[in-house]
This record gives sequence, C-alpha cells and structure tokens, in this order.
Amino acid sequence: MNDNKDSSAKTTDSQSFLAKSPAGLEEVLAGELSKLGAENIEILKRAVSFEGNQRLLYKANYHCRTALRILKPINQITFRDEREFYNRIHDIPWEDYMEPDHTLSIDSTIGNSIFTHSHFVSQRAKDAIVDRFRERTGIRPSVDLENPVLRINLHIYKDTVNVSLDSSGASLHKRGYHTVNAEAPLNEVLAAGMIMLTGWHGESNFIDWMCGSGTLLIEAAMIAMNLPAGQFREEYGFMKWKDFSPQLWNKVKDEALTDQRDLDIEIRGSDISARNLKAAEANIRNASLHKDIKLQVADFKDIKPPEGAGILVSNPPYGERIEVDDLQELYRDMGSALKRNFEGYKAWLISSDLQAIKLVGLRPMAKKILWNGQLECRFVGFDLYHGSKKDKYK
Repeated sequence: MNDNKDSSAKTTDSQSFLAKSPAGLEEVLAGELSKLGAENIEILKRAVSFEGNQRLLYKANYHCRTALRILKPINQITFRDEREFYNRIHDIPWEDYMEPDHTLSIDSTIGNSIFTHSHFVSQRAKDAIVDRFRERTGIRPSVDLENPVLRINLHIYKDTVNVSLDSSGASLHKRGYHTVNAEAPLNEVLAAGMIMLTGWHGESNFIDWMCGSGTLLIEAAMIAMNLPAGQFREEYGFMKWKDFSPQLWNKVKDEALTDQRDLDIEIRGSDISARNLKAAEANIRNASLHKDIKLQVADFKDIKPPEGAGILVSNPPYGERIEVDDLQELYRDMGSALKRNFEGYKAWLISSDLQAIKLVGLRPMAKKILWNGQLECRFVGFDLYHGSKKDKYK
C-alpha cells in the first residue's frame, strides 16, 4: 500500500472496522484507507477490513470516496436454531451502545443459513434487543427505518452472525450535493471510483461529453481540489453514538481544510439535453463548484476539448435505462469523435453493452469490470495518442 500514511491513526485504542464497497472498487478503497493510516488492511468481496482508532473511523467516513458504509463489528455469535439466535442477540449488552428511549433499525444479509428471509431475521433480532431493555428498564426502544439513533448490521453465514454498528447512517454515496436527477443518474461512489481507476488526480483537463446530472464532473472537481467526499454532508451515524466526540470530529474537518488546493485545470461537461444540463447546473451549484466547472448544451460529436493533455470519462447510454434509436451507430460515432477531436487525450467509457463498446473501433489500453446497479459493465480505457502506435512507443 501507500507509504505516505497518516501515522496519527496508529494508537493503542485500535479497533476493527469493515468498509463496504461496490464490486470492482475494493482495491481503490483499500488504497484510500491506507493513505488515511489504516492498518491490517484486507481486501474482501465488496468490502475491505481494516484497523484503526476512533479518529480514523471519522476520517474514513469523511474522506473515502469509494466506501458505501463503514461498519464497526461488536460481536460474533453462533446459533443452532431460531431460539438460540434470539438468546445470543439478547445477551449482547446493548445498553453500552444505546439508551432505552433511542430508536434502532436492523439490516440483515443471509447466506447458506437455516434462515431464508432477511426481514424475519431483522424482526427477531429487534425483538431480542427490545425485550432486553424492557426487562431491565421497563422501556422499549422503537424502530425507525429512516433515521434511527442506532443502525445495526447483521451478516449471517451458515450458523455464524457478525453483529456490527453502522457508523455511516445513510449510505455514503449520498454526498449531500445531489438534489436533482437526470436520466439514469450515476451513483456518486461509482463515479468517484471510475475516475480513480483511471489514475487521474487532477493534473490535466477533465471532460464528460454526456454529463447527465453532473456527477462525474463534481466528483472530478472534488478529487482535483482534494475536497473530502463528505464535504457537503451534514450527518453520519456515529454522531448519535454514546461515545461521539464533537471535538475530535471538528478536528478531522479542520485538518481537511488545510489539505484543499486550488483548481488549475479545466473541467468541462456537456449534454445534448438542456433538461439534463439544468439538473447538472443545480447539483454543481449545490456543491459550490459553479465557478470551477463549465457546462454547455451540445452534441458530443461537436465537442472540442482544451488543448494539452487531458482525460474524458463518460457514462453513455447502454440501451437499458435510456432508449437510443440506434445504439450501434452511437458507439461508432463516439469512436469517430474521439479519433477526430481528442488526440493526445485518454478516454474512458462505461457500458453494459459489451458488443456496442467494441464498435468504438479503438484498441483498449485497459478493461475493468464494474457494476452500475444490477448491470454488469465494462469500464474501458483508450489512449488517443499523437501519431501512430509505433511512434508512441519509439
């Protein structure tokens, strides 16, 4: 991993955590955690486990662009049947984590277990927790699925339950700037991960010629300016925990301010739809980036990028959620426009249509598998070098 770590995360009060990520972005997330100072990092399926202190927990939520949730494991139990499951959950000292008048919600996932319905598991776990408080205090916590004080995560595989607290609250893809959607909006975590997979860090111009609601543009500007992923977000789950330290949280935010940098490149977005551009404009303004990102209504075939080095990253239609008259022609036209107008740039496109992406007609320099919701996609990079390929490698 990266050697440039934040050593302040290495303290004696080290705890274990689990960061959830979309499939295909686990290594990117592991790199982010390493830079923050996490230790004992292990890449898992759609997750990364790591160790650190409370400050690192706050920083991971605030800074990580490719994390969906940061979980804090508190117990691991085994069971043989439903009754033992109830008893084991009941025995956990929940009063250490919440008060009797607090609200809770429980998210459960199941794999190869005697249980077949996650809703039933969540209900039985809720019963066990509520009964424990009622027996001890006469007061029972209530359920709040939208905004609970304590969000609990249960991961069941066979006869083992990993019990964790969700420190993030709402999913971390909810950055706080996105209030208006265009057609087929791109998840913020996926958008950031796509950009980071290209290796771009803000050192050259950035273009999205089918920008939709502007997510890729905003995430690119935040990367280039080193703005934390949570810059515009007001609430996290850990803020409601009994051990929450406002002083430590404020310190984490203050430190992030000193690391921000000015934007000295161009970030441009365009879309053929004026309606989409209005959505992008609103979101960009919400992120206070309207002076840093340039927008125009235009057909991608007419886009001419700024001179010099740069990168294009875009999420064109797949024919799944946006209907296109001739998808094959669209991809051929994209290839022609890249060759004609983007010499000297690198271009990255994501698509679930594996046949259409081949019609771009350029030899890929890289291919990566990513998931856009339930759609398996290829994220494909093209090097639009000057001259011939032979010239490039002389």
